[in-house]
Amino acid sequence: PPDVVVWPQAVGQVQELAALCHRCRVPMVPFGTGTGLEGGVNAVQGGVCFDLSRMDAIAELSLEDFSVTVKPGVTRKALNKHLRGTGLWFPVGTVGVG
Repeated sequence: PPDVVVWPQAVGQVQELAALCHRCRVPMVPFGTGTGLEGGVNAVQGGVCFDLSRMDAIAELSLEDFSVTVKPGVTRKALNKHLRGTGLWFPVGTVGVG
């Protein structure tokens, strides 16, 4: 398990915490949302877990080009609830980075 868990709510807080961890040479383990069944959020060397689940805003939606910008804590279900009525949805297994 991590030594500490923090729940930043803004990008600036993440930046400050990351800079502090870097200066102190402390491992950082980011966590957005999910089950963690894949083991990607295991803190094998301790450190600080950045739980980003409270950063759950949908920042921008463009119906014209079918794109959406979300914060790291947005779940697929929350996004689809937001998209309801637009004719769009975000299916399981879709990955888009840009």
